[in-house]
Amino acid sequence: MSHSPERRLLAINNYFYRRGGAEAVFFDHMAMFSQIGWDVAAFAMQHENNLPSPWSGYFVSEIEYGRRTSPLRKIAQAASVIYSVEAQRNISRLIETARPSIAHAHNIYHHLSPAIFSTLKAAGIPVVMTAHDLKLACPSYKMLRAGKVCEDCRGGRIYNVLRHRCVKDSIPLSGLVLVETMVHRLLGLYRETLDRIVVPSRFYIEKLVEWGWPRGQLVYIPNFVDVAGYRNDWEEGDYFVFAGRLAPEKGLATLIRAAALARQRLVLAGTGPEEAALRRLADSTGAQVAFAGHLSGRDLHRLIGQARALVLPSEWYENAPISILEAYALGRPVIGAAIGGIPEMIRDGETGLVAASGNAADLAGKLTELATLSEGERARMGRAGRDWIVRDFSAAHYRDRTLELYGALIR
Repeated sequence: MSHSPERRLLAINNYFYRRGGAEAVFFDHMAMFSQIGWDVAAFAMQHENNLPSPWSGYFVSEIEYGRRTSPLRKIAQAASVIYSVEAQRNISRLIETARPSIAHAHNIYHHLSPAIFSTLKAAGIPVVMTAHDLKLACPSYKMLRAGKVCEDCRGGRIYNVLRHRCVKDSIPLSGLVLVETMVHRLLGLYRETLDRIVVPSRFYIEKLVEWGWPRGQLVYIPNFVDVAGYRNDWEEGDYFVFAGRLAPEKGLATLIRAAALARQRLVLAGTGPEEAALRRLADSTGAQVAFAGHLSGRDLHRLIGQARALVLPSEWYENAPISILEAYALGRPVIGAAIGGIPEMIRDGETGLVAASGNAADLAGKLTELATLSEGERARMGRAGRDWIVRDFSAAHYRDRTLELYGALIR
C-alpha cells in the first residue's frame, strides 16, 4: 500500500525508552499514528535503555551529566547542550531518507537542542512541539526555587537563574543554562522555528502567555488515556494512594501530615530522593503510611483501583498529570491540590475534591470528607470521572485534534 506523501511523521524526543510522562506521550503518539496508517520515523539520543528502532543509526551520541570527563570534553559537552551541531547533521541525513511531512518534538533540551528546529525549518518541514513543562518560559523548567514556586525570571530577567543557582544549586550548571537560554532567545530557536506549541493544560497556556508567548502559537490538546485498557470493577480498600516520584515538589510531607491529622491510611507508590525523610516524618507524626516502592502495570492499577481515592498534593505548577486520568479510568475519585493544571482536571464534588496546595489541615479535611462518604458515592465519583475521559480525554479526541492541527500546517 503506497502512503500519500503528506502522511509521514517525524517524532522527536531525547530518550527512546519509557522514562517519564513525556516519554509515555511520545510513544503513545507514535503508536497511534502508525495505527492510522502514517509512516513514523523517530529521532532521539543513543542510550543503553533505548528500545530498538530502525532509525537508531541517526540518533545522536549520549550526553550524560555528572560523569567524570576531561575539561576539554566538558566544554564540548556544554557547547552541544546549547547548540548541537551533531544533532543538526544527523537530522539532515534523516530528513533526506524519511522526507517527513511534519515533525513533532517532545523533550529535546540539553541533549538534542533546539538547533534541530532551524534545520527542519530550512528543509520546509512544519514543526510542532509539546510543552510538557515550563522550559519555554523558565530557564530551569519547573518554576521552582528552594521548593517554592518562583517567577523571578519573568519579563526577560533570566539572569536570576544564575543568581539563585536554580540548577542543582550549582554555579557552573546554572551559568550554562543561563547562556543556553540567552543563545536560544537570541537565535529565536523556539520562537521563530516552532509553528505551533501543543499545550496539555489550559493553565500552561495562560502561564506561557503571561511570560510573553503569543497565544496564536499555542494549541490546547489535553493528554489522553484509552479507558479500554483499564478495569473499573475493583473491591474498595481502606486507604488513600499517591503514585509518582517521591520528590520535594510533590507535596508529600504535607500529605503525610494530613493523613496523620485525618487518621487515614496512606500508601505511597514510587521511589525518589525524599523517601528517607518521608519515612522519618511518618514515624514522628504517627501517620499510617505504607511505602510500596516503584509499581507499574497491573500492580499499580490494582493499588489505585482498590484505593478510596488517588491524592495529588502537588506544590509546583503541575501540567496535566496523566495519573489523574488513569485514576478516573480505574473508576476512582481524585483529591488534588489547587495548583497548576490539576484543578481543571477535577470537578469539585463530582469527580473528586480540590484542596489548597501546601496546606495539611485543608487536605486533612478533604481526606475526611471523602472517607465519610459511602462506598457507593465514591464509586459514583469515579464513574463520573471515567465518563468525562470518554468525552474529553480519549485517544480519539487527541488523535482528531492533532490531525486537524497537522492538516492545517501541512497545507
